[in-house]
Amino acid sequence: MPIKWKIALVEDDRRLARAVASGLGEEGYTVRAVESAGRGLELVREWNPDVVLLDLMLPDNEGAELFEAFRSETDAALVGISARSSVSDRIAGLKFGADDYVSKPFALEELLARVEAVIRRHRGKGGARLVAGDVVVDLSDGRATRAGRQLGLTGIEFRILAALMRNSGQLVTYAQLAEAVWAVTTGPESNSLEVHVSRIRQKLEQDGASRLIHTVRGLGYRFSPE
Repeated sequence: MPIKWKIALVEDDRRLARAVASGLGEEGYTVRAVESAGRGLELVREWNPDVVLLDLMLPDNEGAELFEAFRSETDAALVGISARSSVSDRIAGLKFGADDYVSKPFALEELLARVEAVIRRHRGKGGARLVAGDVVVDLSDGRATRAGRQLGLTGIEFRILAALMRNSGQLVTYAQLAEAVWAVTTGPESNSLEVHVSRIRQKLEQDGASRLIHTVRGLGYRFSPE
């Protein structure tokens, strides 16, 4: 299976949330859903999603200012979901950090198209980053740092680390990593991943820094931030 894009869904309508999560899941996305702004902010801090689908009428907060709160916590693409469809609402959302906007009611096909579009756009932005603990991977310029120190990764090492961080806290199998890095289900050599991961570890763990990439014997690896 390919590495999945991660989507945080912040929506208090449980029926809608189930339908959206199911539809996105069938398209290969990994979705986590919460029902309030507070829990949504906790989710983006802990899980580092690629896209946040944000209802703008939540029980504990509402309005375009929600974009500002979420933008202060994440570099993910932000897509607003709201029954409000006026031009002024859309302008306010963009002003506070929205990447796109979809009005209720909407077809799942429209939402999928918008998610795909913001992912394509966001990957090319200077601010497209993966952050986990004190490790930052900048997808726009191919640089990675830990505690501000440049890691000096090769292209393959960078892609491996990005794939692991994109699924921070979760098992990433050998086959998933191979497909993410080489677009095949096995690497060019049987021990190729192990060699590259060993080199990444050496660069991450300089000066006695703690281990972040853990081996799940016989299955793959898990990136576990501090």
